Amino acid sequence: MPSRRQVFRFSACVALLVAAWVMLSGCRRKTRAPVLPAAPSPGWTETGIASWYGNPYHGRRTSNGEVFDMNQMTAAHRTLPFGAIVRVTNLDNRKTVSVRINDRGPFIEGRIIDVSRAAAREIGLIGPGTARVRIELTGYTDLNQLKQPPLFTIQAGAFADRASAERYRDRLRRRYEPVDIVASLTPPGTYRIFVGRFGDQREAEAAAGEMRREVKDVFVVRIR
Repeated sequence: MPSRRQVFRFSACVALLVAAWVMLSGCRRKTRAPVLPAAPSPGWTETGIASWYGNPYHGRRTSNGEVFDMNQMTAAHRTLPFGAIVRVTNLDNRKTVSVRINDRGPFIEGRIIDVSRAAAREIGLIGPGTARVRIELTGYTDLNQLKQPPLFTIQAGAFADRASAERYRDRLRRRYEPVDIVASLTPPGTYRIFVGRFGDQREAEAAAGEMRREVKDVFVVRIR
């Protein structure tokens, strides 16, 4: 059974092996390694639980640096690129709304999207607070930002004070690497623990699955 440190070296090892294979095969004939898409294509869908947020986040910075306005049609998603436009359908009443992704979250197991208060009102989400929804990617506001390679990490905790975050980071470093503390904008004063760096979301999800055997509240998050 490989150690957990070995699991998080997996991405780098795969990259080296692929590079070696390409060099060797290039001696025989020219070939091009498959390029993974930087982001999902329009038509991509996901089904799960949605929630909404407003106060006290109204007026604070979102993960992409914007000021959150709960009266605008925006939402938080853990892995879609910023600027993604998604159609959210409440499967209980079939009401729909289109929102732009400008934040990260929700960081609650089982939830897939956190919509603004205005968007929640459009699909009848204010009262119940949560609902089962289907989200469909319809496009992006800026295609240029999709040209850079994606980068994912695993969020393994969030703390209100840095001392607690440092203790947890040191504990995780006994089993995993790299482990970093990142000061979060949402909400301000929050310190998040990020484990590993992955260029492929599938690799990140596989590593997160290994972590969930012994670490609670583990989420794959897109950081670029």
